[in-house]
Formats: sequence, C-alpha cells, structure tokens
Amino acid sequence: MSSTPSLAHDLALKRTVHTPVDQKPHFAWRELLNAEAIPLPQVTLICPHGEERFVLAEVADTLGKALTNVCLARGDKDIFNDTNKAWVVRICRELAGNLTDLARITSAPVKLTLDALYELIEKTLVDNNAYFVAKSLLLNRARKISVNREAAVTSTLRVIRRNNQVVPWSDQKVEIAVRKTFLSLQRDSAPAVAITKAVSERVHASKQSFVHIEEIQDMVQEELMKAGHFKVAEAYILFRAQRSIARDAGSIDGLAAIESTVATAPSPDTAGQAAMIVVKRADGTNDFWDGADLRKRIEFARIGLDLCLSNDEIEVELRRSVYDQISQKDLDATIVLNSKTLIEKDADFAKFAGRIQLTYIYEEVLGWDIMRDGIGSLKAAHQRAFKKYLEHGVAIKRLNPRLLDYDLDALAAILDPSSDLEFDFLGIQTLYDRYLIIDKTKNPPRRIETPQFFWMRVSMGLFLDEKADREEKVASLYDLYKSRRFCSSTPTLFNSGTLHSQLSSCYLYYVDDSIEGIMLRGIAENAFLSKWAGGLGGSWTAVRGTGAYIGGTNGESQGVIPFLKLHNDQLVAVNQGGKRKGSGCAYLESWHNDIFEFLELRKNTGDDRRRTHDMNTANWIPDLFMKRMEARQHWTLFRSNQVPDLHELYGKKFEEAYLRYEQLAEEGKIYGQKIEALELWKKMLSMLFETGHPWITFKDACNLRSPQDHVGVIHSSNLCTEITLNTSNDETAVCNLGSVILETHLLPDGSIDHKKLRETIRTAVRALDNVIDINFYPTKAAETSNRRHRPIGLGVMGLAHALYLRGHAFASPEAVEFNDEAMEAIAYYAYEASSDLAAERGTYSTYKGSKWDRGLLPQDTIDILEQERGVPVEVPRGGKLDWAPLRTKIAKQGMRNSNVLAIAPTATISNITATSPCIEPTYKNLFVKSNLSGEFIVLNPFLVRDLKSRGLWDQDMIDNLKYFDGELKDIERIPADLKARYLTAFDIDAKWIIDAAARRQKWIDQSQSVNLWIKTPDLKTLSHMYRHAWHVGLKTTYYLRSLGASNIEKATVSIKKEVRGHAGTAESGSQPSALSSQPEGKKTFTAEQKLACSIEAMRNGGECEACQ
Repeated sequence: MSSTPSLAHDLALKRTVHTPVDQKPHFAWRELLNAEAIPLPQVTLICPHGEERFVLAEVADTLGKALTNVCLARGDKDIFNDTNKAWVVRICRELAGNLTDLARITSAPVKLTLDALYELIEKTLVDNNAYFVAKSLLLNRARKISVNREAAVTSTLRVIRRNNQVVPWSDQKVEIAVRKTFLSLQRDSAPAVAITKAVSERVHASKQSFVHIEEIQDMVQEELMKAGHFKVAEAYILFRAQRSIARDAGSIDGLAAIESTVATAPSPDTAGQAAMIVVKRADGTNDFWDGADLRKRIEFARIGLDLCLSNDEIEVELRRSVYDQISQKDLDATIVLNSKTLIEKDADFAKFAGRIQLTYIYEEVLGWDIMRDGIGSLKAAHQRAFKKYLEHGVAIKRLNPRLLDYDLDALAAILDPSSDLEFDFLGIQTLYDRYLIIDKTKNPPRRIETPQFFWMRVSMGLFLDEKADREEKVASLYDLYKSRRFCSSTPTLFNSGTLHSQLSSCYLYYVDDSIEGIMLRGIAENAFLSKWAGGLGGSWTAVRGTGAYIGGTNGESQGVIPFLKLHNDQLVAVNQGGKRKGSGCAYLESWHNDIFEFLELRKNTGDDRRRTHDMNTANWIPDLFMKRMEARQHWTLFRSNQVPDLHELYGKKFEEAYLRYEQLAEEGKIYGQKIEALELWKKMLSMLFETGHPWITFKDACNLRSPQDHVGVIHSSNLCTEITLNTSNDETAVCNLGSVILETHLLPDGSIDHKKLRETIRTAVRALDNVIDINFYPTKAAETSNRRHRPIGLGVMGLAHALYLRGHAFASPEAVEFNDEAMEAIAYYAYEASSDLAAERGTYSTYKGSKWDRGLLPQDTIDILEQERGVPVEVPRGGKLDWAPLRTKIAKQGMRNSNVLAIAPTATISNITATSPCIEPTYKNLFVKSNLSGEFIVLNPFLVRDLKSRGLWDQDMIDNLKYFDGELKDIERIPADLKARYLTAFDIDAKWIIDAAARRQKWIDQSQSVNLWIKTPDLKTLSHMYRHAWHVGLKTTYYLRSLGASNIEKATVSIKKEVRGHAGTAESGSQPSALSSQPEGKKTFTAEQKLACSIEAMRNGGECEACQ
C-alpha cells in the first residue's frame, strides 16, 4: 500500500473502522501471547470507572484489530498469517520493554491513564514505521469518543459540523485529527499536542458561542505552519481540498454512515405544496416562489437541534395556509406563525421557531438574503453594517452621538451572530417587538438593530464614561450578554446608548403628612417617575388617618384612602415611557387606623371611589404585631399624626414607643382603637387570597439588617418587594438592576464554576455602578439619593434550570443547600467587586458609620435581628467560603455601593435569555405564557430531554401533558423520579420555597421577590406559610399565586381520559389560555385588567415587568 496520504485510502480505512464489528472477521490475537514469556512490570490503568490491572493480551487484541482494519482497507484477505502474528507479538514485546523502562525511571509501580497508554502504543508503532496501524488505532479512538451530555448543556463553546449538527468542543478530537495527518506522512505525531493547545487557546479567546468546523481547520493549518511543520500543513491543505471536491461531486461513497447530510429537496409528500405559487412583493411586482429559501431557513433553524420531524415534514407544516397570490408580508408571517405552532410537539422547536424569525430580522436590518448570501456570510454582514447602523441611529436621533467615538472596527470584529442560535421564539419575538430600535422616519417603519447590534449598543452605552480601555470593557459586558451569563434590567436595555439614558428600574418614595408632600411627592413627582419607565413603591403611613384633626382648617381628615385613589388614577394616566403601563405599590404600616379600608382597596365590590383597581398594595408589618398575633393578644390602631415617630422606629425602640402610646390611648390622651391582632391577621390573609393584595412585608427585618441604618430609615419596599432602601423628604431611593444567569455558571458535574461566576459578577457590578453616573433622573430627590449612596441591585435568575442540570428536585434538601451555596458565592464576589471599585473610584459618600464600615456583613445581621426580635430566627448560620480575606479588604478599601444585591422578578429578561424567572420553581411543564408580545407555548425542555432519553416522548405523551395542564402526577407512564424532579409550583410545599429563600436572604443586603403558591383557599395554610416566612427571617414576600385562571386549552388533545384527583375539579372563574390556534381559546381580559399593572395579569397567566 502506498505510504502517501490519499483521500481514497483515508476513506477506505475510515469506512472499515466504522463497519460494525459483527460484519468483520474475528481473530484470536490475544491468544498469541499465551506461549510467550514477556517480562512486564506492575502496571495499573486509570479508567473512567476506576483503576484496573493492565493486561498485555488486551493490547495484542487492540493491535490485531487495528491491523485487521488496515488489511481490509487495502483489500487483503489473508490477515491472520504468520507474518502478522509475529508482528503483533514483536510490538507487544517492545511495548512491554517501554513499560519496563518507565518503571525503572519512576522507581514506583506504573500508573497510566488510557490516553497515556494509547500514546505509548502509538510511539511504539511509529518507532516500527507502522504508521497506518497507528492511524487505524487513532480512528477507532475517535469513534469511541462520546458526547458528554452534561458538557453539551453547560459548555460555552460548541462546534457546528458540516451536517449542521452541534457538538461540544473537544480538545481530544482535534488532537486525534492532527495526529492522523502526521501519521499519514509517516511522522511522529507528538507535536499534535502543542498544535491542539494553540488551536484551543485561539478558539476560546475568540469568545464565540459557536465555531464552524471549517474555522477550526483553518486554525490547524495556520498553527502547523507557525510551528514549522510545512510539509504536514501542505498535506493537510491538499487533503481538505480533495475532501471538499469529493463532497461537491458527491463521490464520497459510504460517508452517510459517518457524516449524515441534511436533506433539502422536497419529498413526494410535499409535491402538491411545493408547486410554485405567485407571491406579491411590497413594490407591487409578482414573483414565483418555489420554497427554496424556506428549505434554507429550515436547514439553518435546525442546527444542533434534536427534532422529532424531518426537514420534509417540517416544510409541510410551515407551508400550511400558504396560497397563490399571497403577499410577501403574509407569506413571511404565515411561516413564522406555523413554526410557532410546532413548539408543543418538541421543546427544541422553540429554538427552531426563533431562528426562523431571526432569518427575517437579518433580512430586514442587514439587507442580507439567505439564498444569495447564505448563513456563512452573517458575521461579515454584521461587520459591514455595524458602523452604518450607528451613524443612521445618530442621524435619526435615536442613538447617542458619543457611540461613534469608540473604535468601531474593533467592536465590529467581535460581533458574534452565532450566539443568536441560543434564542428561543419567545425571546426573539419579545426582543423584536419591544427592544430593537425602530426607525419610524421610514414608511413602513423598520428595525435598525439585530440582536447582536442590540447587545453591543447596550454595552457601549454603559461604558461611555470609562477613562481607559473602553473597548475592552465593552467587549467584556457584550460577552456576558450574548453568552447568557448576565442581563441588565428592561429600562437599561431600552435606553442604554440612546439620547435618553433613563436606565433605572425602581423608585422608592416617602409621603409626609402635609398637603404639599402628598400632592408634590405622592402625585406630581410620581407622575414624572412613571413617565420615564420607573416602577414605584412608597410609604403612605405618615399621612394621618380618618377622623384626625386638621389644625389649618379646624376640620377632620378623610384619611389616606382618597389620596391613594388619586395615585391610582395617576398611574393609569401616565404610562411608563409609552411602552409599559404605569405601575406602583403603596405601603401602609399595620398600626395605621385606616388599615382595614386599606386592605380592601383591591376588592371588586363596595364604593368604587374608595378602590384602587390599578395599583398594588402591601402591608408593612412590625415584629411586635407578629408576636402579639401569635400570642393571641390585642393590637392598637393609631392616627399617624399623633404618633409621628412610630414610622421612624423599629426593633426594641419601636416596641418601647408603641407601648407608651398604648398607655396614652388608655388614658384617653390620644386616639387608639383596640382590636384583636389575630382578627387583623385573618383579614390580611383573606384579602391576600381574594385580591392578591396587600402583600406581606416585614419592617423590622428590613431595617435591622440594613447596611445604611446610620443615615435613615427604610419606610417601605418597592413595587416588586426586592428593594429595601432608605427614603425621606429629600431622598427618593433609586435602584439599578441586573441579573446573573445561574444555569450558565455550572461545570459539567453540576458544581459552581467559581472562576466564571467571579468574572461575570465583576463586569456586571461595574456596569451597574456606571448606571448611577450616566443615568437620567426625573426628580432631584432621586438624583440626590442615588449619587449619595450609589445602591445597585444585582440579582439572579435561572435557578430552576440550574437545579434541573444538577438533577435536583426543587422540593428537596439538596435544592435548599444549593440555594445557600450559590447565593453565598454570588454575594462574596459581588461585595468583593464593589470593594475593589471603591479602591479604584472611592467609596460612596455615606460609607462612614455604615454596617460595612463597622465590620458587619449581611450574614452577621441575622443575630442582630434575633436579639431585637426576642424570637429565634430559624435559619442555619455559616457557609462554605472563607470570608476573612474579604472582610480585611472591605475594612481597608471600603465599599463603592451602599447596597449591592437584590433579586428582582426578571420575567421579561428571562424570556429574552431563555432561562427560568429569577428564583421561582417551574410554573407548569406545558403552558401558555402571555405578555405584551402575545401568547407563547412554553414546554419544559429538560423534561422533554429526559423523556426522550427513556423513550417516552411521543404524541400520546404530548396529549397527556396538555390534558393534565402540564402536570405529571396523573400520567402513569412517567417514572416516579421524574415526577418528583419536575414537580411544579402549585404542588411544591411552600416550606421548601420559603426555606430556600431564607438561605438566600442570609447573604443578601437588600431583599428578593419571593412569590408564594397555593392550590386551594385555606386560611390555616396561608397563616402557616407567612408565619414561617417571618420566623426564618425573610424581609419581604411578593405575590400569592393561586391556581384559578391557569388551566390550558385542550382543543388539540386527541385523547379522552377519566379525570382524576385535583384536575377533576373545575376552577371557578377560570380563564384558560389557549394551547391551540383555535380562536375561541384566546384569553380575554376585562377593561380593568387591561388598565391594571401587568402584575395583576400574572394571576391570569401573564407576568410582571416593572422590575426587569
């Protein structure tokens, strides 16, 4: 056989290696050593499953099989002859000699990994000029390298093969390919290790999410030449060219077993639809359309996806409702909508549909054409259009001219459209409808941003004022965005890099007891805040209650309720930046004498002039009330103008003042209404279940654990209950939010990737701190507070997905422990990043005297809360990290930000980044999600993957999931372990959710949006839930979600089964969301719901968007 590397020989050898074992001859190679006395040292093999004793006979068998493949490839039939037998024995003898030499050098028993053993065998073969046998051995090793499924999920780098299959990056596969080239030229393949290392470093340094196999091969060529292996590089180039020509000519026989190709031609089944139809273009011309571009879109959209339909079957589905004389606009919309309907068939169709939509976005923005330009030109198309996009955005006054001051060529070079493959349909549609900038000077209006332009624009906007290395810092943040490691909140995504830099999410205000304070702070300033896209939360406790004396008019107060009605109407009248409904939450402390009317503000009955249907409400509960309620004692309500300091006090000082005022009320010196604390508690809970309001939040936990207790008081939380900042007459607190995506910071074994997490958080904290300086402030009080204290709110999302990747059920001790471990790591790196920023830029102005300055970190304040409360705080102390170095660093450097952590709801940005919302369990495994972009089918991809692995994913399973509303407990085919792992929110005991929240709260300096879930109305269960939340030290809770109005439409279910268990009970007032295209299934909202903040729609399948 010729020793020159030839395509024919390589393919023949490859086919032989891949031929099933039972179709090749078997020979007794291992028995050749029975009659041989070959001295061998003690050798232990380190295998993936453990250690094994080395057996030389197995090497003889491996060598014999490799030799057999070489002989079969060149057509030899006489294989097991004396010459070949002697050759195998000789190689084994030499290998044993090499092992003996190795043992003599190490002076210890030899331990070898399998890779090391293979390399030693290869060296022995090369020493004997047996290059083709070595190559055969390599091909067999490459065949046996399997895809690590966990690595496939968590890897940040994947390879697109020629057949569009996506696989995780593997250094080992690259090394084997390079070794084969050396061996083909009868050269030692040892240099392949260095070449592979260089290629791997280049690929990872590019920070691309996906890399095509052709790009890798280009890098291999370049590295071979850099290292001086010119002959090997030449052979590699010629071999690639031969393979390319052969592929184009279709002359590579038998490769279907090795590299399957994606079919693009329509099958006979599609012949009827594949006939050309006339399409009316926007300019009035008519064209024949044969679907060739559709087949290209399908080919692109299924890259790396495991779909249950073939290309031909998908084309049939996407052509439905396409008719002759259809307009181009309607044709495009029909294809997108048809792709959306496939999502219920397979979770991967969510990404498929998103990619179909992406191709149309590229055409709209870039002028790119899938037939003319192809997918391979997308990166170049982005680079060419980037500068033009920015210049045009500046010209139409949508972008900040300062963006043009960057090194645009350097930034264009790092644009990575391959990252768009991570979007699903919900994410890309939400982005398209509401986030990508629109040029409205055109007719019709059109988007000027692709998703990657969008991420880059946001990144550039946040680093405009950086003094040095601006492009490098922009690149770091852009990498976090496009790799799904971090996402900023919606106002930042809307406005960063534009002419109006309102980037903050939340405002907390305080209303004092004066008509000026009420009308200016409570109404007028809130209108300005709401206008510029801010969610509002504020304290109204200081406003005197009903019947209180008004000295200026010698009259009596009508209480706080009429003013809250005014605030409610202001929220309706002034929406958020013209993009989202105005939204706010009013807080009232539990001793205010208007508390009972306050509790009924969201009721649908009663005097509508004393109702606030469009505003959220929350209870601000002191610890003393909880203690008296549990002790079945009385509680006294006061008029706030007579007890003005109660709202400013907390802990033991509050209790002392409260008891003093109770004595004064007993003496008749001030007004006091004595009630049973338990009756007020029952009223709170009954209204919470009936109306979803007021939420339950705890005043003392917020204040006693606040880092800023030296400069003020926390009078309330914000709209979504995660922000706990001081407010006053001259300070409206502001918080800038962003969230780390937890699921992308896990190693393949499910453990936390601390290096990656620290890197992400350092960039994220810097970006959030920058917001404070470049932000637009609608009011002076907001600017004063934010610049003085510099709070930020770094949160987390993707918890449920992270638990799936780790194999933990949400309702499990392992999940609770992981919450503790993950939040500790996030807190450590976030506080460290803020301290390092302080060293660079200086501490915030009120740092002196803060808990940070006093050496108290958030985890230290649990004991303070327990001491002041006089009741144990039932949460385990301590963690896994060594905090001593960080304490030393903070003591030396200080902190840049008064507050650093807060976990917001993240419903919208989690949609965009295709992860699970913040810290919530999975709502249902199959349901319809509603937001301002429409209705979207959501199918749990982790469940589908597990069902596929067990051969359980089929149409019957789909029908069962729809029939049982995405719940698994009544589906008999599903194994018990999967039922436990995929338990959904309404079936998870609230104790698990609260305990996990308590573990997180231990490390957080602000709070978290903790939703609680209840399946059936039960006052006792509610009481236990919220009392447990108080006992474990939670600062706030958010929405109480009930099961009503959450069922899904069964119109497309083809099965009929007896309804068992809870599913058999009809929910009163249910408004099912359609899981079909049937128009009668479309969900409707009342006029009140349409006007209300979208938080109310959460109870009807929608979502809150104020804090994201």
